[in-house]
Amino acid sequence: MTLAALQWQNVWPALIEIALLFSVIYAVLRFLQGTRGTGLLRGLVFFLLMALLVVVFLVEKLQLLRIEFLMGGDTLIFFLFIVVLFQPEIRRLLLRMGEAPVLRMLLHTQPSVVPEIVDAMYTLAEKKMGALVVIEREVGLGTVIEGGTQLDATISSEFIVTIFWPGTPLHDGALIIRGNRAVAAGCLLPLTEQSGLAKTLGTRHRAAIGITEESDALSVVVSEETQRVSVAYRGQLRVSVERDQLRRMLEEILTESVTSAPANTHS
Repeated sequence: MTLAALQWQNVWPALIEIALLFSVIYAVLRFLQGTRGTGLLRGLVFFLLMALLVVVFLVEKLQLLRIEFLMGGDTLIFFLFIVVLFQPEIRRLLLRMGEAPVLRMLLHTQPSVVPEIVDAMYTLAEKKMGALVVIEREVGLGTVIEGGTQLDATISSEFIVTIFWPGTPLHDGALIIRGNRAVAAGCLLPLTEQSGLAKTLGTRHRAAIGITEESDALSVVVSEETQRVSVAYRGQLRVSVERDQLRRMLEEILTESVTSAPANTHS
């Protein structure tokens, strides 16, 4: 057998393994598409790749025997214990890692939608009507959408005001916006478990924060008691946002021209 034939004989198993791994990963991503699991899996893959690089380049190349010893079976059990103990925090960390710009293609809400959202929020505030609007970004909100009334409507200020008009069937839940379309209304959101929030913040505000802790979505909430408009992003809430501030924040966050989250002010 020639040298070339031997080389190909060694290469074929590797190619088959790569094809199998690609097929499994592709199937999982297709299954998770449109859910929060997509960002979680992406963050996990990123973390594992970084860990692999550390093992290969630091441990094996530099012969760091003590680190190699620490990565033995006992340490694996310890890490599993940490994962179980700090599951919510690790979940959020992996989601944040999955949002890294280098790992994803940016999805932008069309700029024409922003003025409609801003006008609707302040119209509702003036009329003392509560509202909660969630703008989906990279991490899909498929599970949340499936729990509400699914729509396919063009975004307009009048449409948003009508959804949250008291007495309408969908006014108590959240309106979900994807791109320039309203895709669901009357949706229930996970509530934040933060303990340091002001007592004046009700269920809408806690839901607005909660969905941004589990995804990269952006929430805008109107308080019917105080007539204040607030924005939640990355688990943080900015209260009493002015009209021009809201417009700038929506444009900046939705077009990824800024990377920092709004300041966490609960007053």
